[in-house]
Amino acid sequence: MNVRHLIILCACAMCPSLTLLAQEKDGGAQRLAEGLVWRAEAQATVSDGQTPLWLNANKYGLSSLDDANGYLLSGIFRPLATDSHRRWGVGYGLDVAVATGFTSTLVVQQAYAEVRWLQGLLTVGSKEQPMQLKNQRLSTGSQTLGINARPVPSVRVELPDYWNIPGLRGIVALKGHIAYGKRTDDAWQKDFTHQQSHYTEGSLIHTKAGNLRVGNGKVNVELGVEAGCEFGGKAFNVSGVEPDGTVENNQNLSAFFHALVPGGSDVTDGNFKNSEGNHMGSYVARLNIDQPQWTLGLYADHYFEDNSSMLHLSNNGWGKGEDADRKVDNRYFLYDMKDWMLGAEVRLKQCRWLNEVVVEYLYTKYQGGPVYHDHTPNVSEHLCGRDHFYNHYIFTGWQHWGQVMGNPLYLSPIYNEDRLLQVENNRFTAWHLGLGGQPTDRLDYRILATLQKSLGTYYYLVDDPKTEVSLLAEATYRFGSAKKTSQWYAKAAVGLDNGGLRGDNVGLQLTLGRTGLFGK
Repeated sequence: MNVRHLIILCACAMCPSLTLLAQEKDGGAQRLAEGLVWRAEAQATVSDGQTPLWLNANKYGLSSLDDANGYLLSGIFRPLATDSHRRWGVGYGLDVAVATGFTSTLVVQQAYAEVRWLQGLLTVGSKEQPMQLKNQRLSTGSQTLGINARPVPSVRVELPDYWNIPGLRGIVALKGHIAYGKRTDDAWQKDFTHQQSHYTEGSLIHTKAGNLRVGNGKVNVELGVEAGCEFGGKAFNVSGVEPDGTVENNQNLSAFFHALVPGGSDVTDGNFKNSEGNHMGSYVARLNIDQPQWTLGLYADHYFEDNSSMLHLSNNGWGKGEDADRKVDNRYFLYDMKDWMLGAEVRLKQCRWLNEVVVEYLYTKYQGGPVYHDHTPNVSEHLCGRDHFYNHYIFTGWQHWGQVMGNPLYLSPIYNEDRLLQVENNRFTAWHLGLGGQPTDRLDYRILATLQKSLGTYYYLVDDPKTEVSLLAEATYRFGSAKKTSQWYAKAAVGLDNGGLRGDNVGLQLTLGRTGLFGK
């Protein structure tokens, strides 16, 4: 079974649901054209050098590094909120851009249909999914499930909003999702690598997340896990694989299961078994405090790829000689807990000029430590360091169309002049500040400032740390009253990079758009 089969099955499952929607008694005849929203947008970016970081990043991949690029975009959507008063709800959307200077001329940014029953939601297709527990406009982005790359066409089942567990008086609630999807960048990978280095065809993507909220008053805590996995498809030019470097991965039901519950092994594994596919994830947490004049959120995002950063503990009791591949002792190795993204978000409810402040610190230099050593018949110690965040020896890493699918401070492969599909700068520290305000009903702004110091990776060492400063100033003006059903808006942004990581770049980005309701 592959993703196409899943999409067909889910589409068949949605058909009777749509029939029920049309026949539902408590809401009357369901008009699927009711509440249609449209948008049209044009954007142009010009730069001296490449497009600066914050003019390119966290735009769901609708962006480019070319010094001159732009797009014309048109979209139509039926929000699920249109059916908020009904037990059943249906939504859909189509967002298409014609671009210049992008990785493709025609970009189908979103194309999806979704059905909700009570609080459960099924989505089929490509849809921009927001980050959890972080500010969408001011944060650098989640480390696992970010907003930096193009959406992956998926079948997704979820509880999108917190559901109160019965009998606990609303004190404990949960939400989450499970999704399977398929990459759309196979042709781009071939073009980018010139088929001279590592690339894949037909690989699949699995994501899942679960969040638990404790507290329903002015103070609550959110705890969760986000996880992703690459599996299936075929990999080419894989180092050390004879005769031609081609690896054909499993994509049967067992592979789908092992993407959901890590297990099995990759087809290239020898004595040292790894879980099938490329797994990664984050532990996430947030403390929320709500006061009359302000709110405060303190959050953490701890990224992991194996036991050294997920459990920070591994059984190291291997034997010697004939017992080299058998654990004969309860001896453990403890890894440090160093790789974190820590943040604080303040909202000032009565200060229009400055009503949002975000501060973040990222540290990703440890990655299980600088040593990886498989146990041997003579040396029983097994050390699982050098994790190489976002990369994998079979798959092309946690990226889509060259942009990382997590936090864009991990330097995306699209920056690589050597045409390798690798994140070549994943060990770094960074400080980030985001400011936002709305001086008038029509005008809002945001300012981003980031200082990053990169050490490359354990496998791509740099002579000296590469330091980069990245800045953004952006203002959006909306013409006319917000109560109007159709509204023009204009956006102007200036970005700057300075340093040895992304180079010295300065750019200007102008956006003009209009939104409205059909029939209004």
